[in-house]
Parts: sequence; structure tokens; C-alpha cells
Amino acid sequence: MKRSAIAGYAAALTSILIWGTTFIVSKVILEDFRPVEVILIRMVLGLVALFLVSPRLPRVRTVPEELSYAVAGFCGIVLYFLLENTALTHGLASNVGVIISAAPFFTATLNRLFYRSDRLQVRFFVGFALAMTGIGLISFNGVRMQISPLGDLLALGAAASWGLYSVLVRRAGGFGLSTLQATQRIFLYGVLFLAILSPFLGLRPNLAHLVQPKFFLPFLYLGLGASALCFFAWNFAVEALGPVRTSVSAYLIPVVAVAAGALALGEPVTPLSLLGTGLILGGLAVSEWRAGRG
Repeated sequence: MKRSAIAGYAAALTSILIWGTTFIVSKVILEDFRPVEVILIRMVLGLVALFLVSPRLPRVRTVPEELSYAVAGFCGIVLYFLLENTALTHGLASNVGVIISAAPFFTATLNRLFYRSDRLQVRFFVGFALAMTGIGLISFNGVRMQISPLGDLLALGAAASWGLYSVLVRRAGGFGLSTLQATQRIFLYGVLFLAILSPFLGLRPNLAHLVQPKFFLPFLYLGLGASALCFFAWNFAVEALGPVRTSVSAYLIPVVAVAAGALALGEPVTPLSLLGTGLILGGLAVSEWRAGRG
């Protein structure tokens, strides 16, 4: 395996490990902040962190390049998080979790549309079916499945928007900017779009509560870790491995969430969750075994 591929897998795993634990800190923050406010604050903190690492913003040479970063920022930062959090208010969290986990399918489909030369192998679909079955076992463990048309449709839109984001990151990787510079630009547009939408979303974050250690430390984790570091690592992985091979690593997020819940919150690990974990790992192995380009 090439060094670039090893680095790509390491970067993707870093993102997954952190994203899989965000629900723990989010539980604390959501006591006093609305989901949309959490998105804006964590993304602003992430943008500040990226510019502290590299203060200079390079010029983009052409309009198509600038448009690619703008659309990526809108899809990956604004649209995905807004659709995901709105879906949670209209449907069951278990439904939303399963549907959003289908993002690799959308990534693969959109990647195939953008890049005709990238064929999808049967192994990808077999791995997808195994992983989704495992995710379903974990998500619906002890929960009665209910159909919530609006919430489920919004979650489907979130999965599609993340798939489009990953494909756009691959496109942006060919423009000559470093991964850090590209991530900066994507974040800049994401925060700009959020600021424009703020009056319509009724954003009124309680900044007095923000400085309290109870909220400030979790926001630092979300802003510096789950936003700046994870988006940079994910974008690096997409450039090294391609959007499809990177996206299937997202199957591991429910596994990390189960482990984090057991260790940090004392949540029980049931036989169904263990079976689901095994199916997810099996699906990931099948998808990655002699995986095609993408």
C-alpha cells in the first residue's frame, strides 16, 4: 500500500473517531443552544482555527474554481447540517441516523456521474448492504421503527448533500491549492452563507452562556476538533483515496458512537449492537477489498 493511501486512511479514521463522539458533547450544548446556533458557532471557531494555522488566503484564478469552493461550502457545511438537524425535529433519531449513513451510496452515484471512468464494483453494493443492515440493527435496537415522511426526506437530502460535498472536494483538489487552503476557502463560504441566512433562521445565540466552561470546552471540541481538524482530515482523505473509498469509512461512525456511549455514558452494549458492529465491519472490509478507484 502506498504511503499516500496509508495517510489517507489514517486521516479518514481520525475524522470518524472524532465525529463518532460528538453526540456526547452535543447533549451538553443543546441544553441552552439550538442546533442551528451550534452549527454557526462551531464553524466560526473552526474557521478561526484554520486561519490561525495559515493566515494568508490565496487568490483563486478562475470563476469556476471559486464557484466549486462556494458550492462545496454550501453543501457540506450549510445544507448538510441544516437538513440533518431539521430532520431530527420531524422524525426519529434512529431513522435519521440510518438514512444519513447511506451517504456513501450517494457519493458513489454522484462520483460516477461526474467521472464516467470510475466504475462501481459489485463489492461496493454488497458491502453497502451489509453495513446498512448493521447500522439498522444498532439504530433500531430497542426502538420501534416509525415512518416520518418529512423527517426521512430531509435526512435523505442531508445524505445526498454530503455525497455532493465529497465529490466537489475531489474536484477542488485539482485546482492547485493545498488541502488546508482548500478547507479554509470552503469554511469561509460556509460561514458566509450561514451569516446571510441567520436573520431568516432566527439565530440568537446566548454568548453569555458561551463563555461558561460547561459550554465553552465542548464548543472548542466541536469547533477545533470536529470541524476544523475533521474537515481538513476528510478533505485530505478524499484527495488521497477518492470520495468513494473515503466515504465508506463513515460506516464506522455508529460503531464509534456505541463504544463512546458505553465508555463515557455507561450505555449498555446489547447483542444486537454487537451483531450490528460485526456486520458494519464486514461491510467495510468487503467494500474496501480490492476496491475500485474513486
